[in-house]
Amino acid sequence: MGKIRTKTVKRASRLVVEKYFSKLNNDFYRNKRVIMDVTITRSKKLKNKIAGYTTHIMKRLARGPVRGISLKLQEEERERRMDFVPAVSQVDQI
Repeated sequence: MGKIRTKTVKRASRLVVEKYFSKLNNDFYRNKRVIMDVTITRSKKLKNKIAGYTTHIMKRLARGPVRGISLKLQEEERERRMDFVPAVSQVDQI
C-alpha cells in the first residue's frame, strides 16, 4: 500500500501549479525552492510533501491535461479544438 496524500497537500500543490506554472519543472529540488519562496509553511515535512506532489503533477501535465488544474495553455488548446472546422465535412461524405 502506498502513502496517501492529504487534501491540504493536494490543494496547495494544485494552487501552486496554477499560479506559478512557468517557474516549475520536473525537478523536485527546484520545485522545493519555488515552494519555499511562494508559500507560508512552517514545517519542512509539509514543504517536501507539497514539492513532491507538485513534481508529480508537472510530470502528468507533460503527458497531457490533468483534471482539476486549469492552465491557460490547456484552455487555449481546448478552444482551438472546439473552433476547428474541417475542410471536408464528414456529414457530406455519407
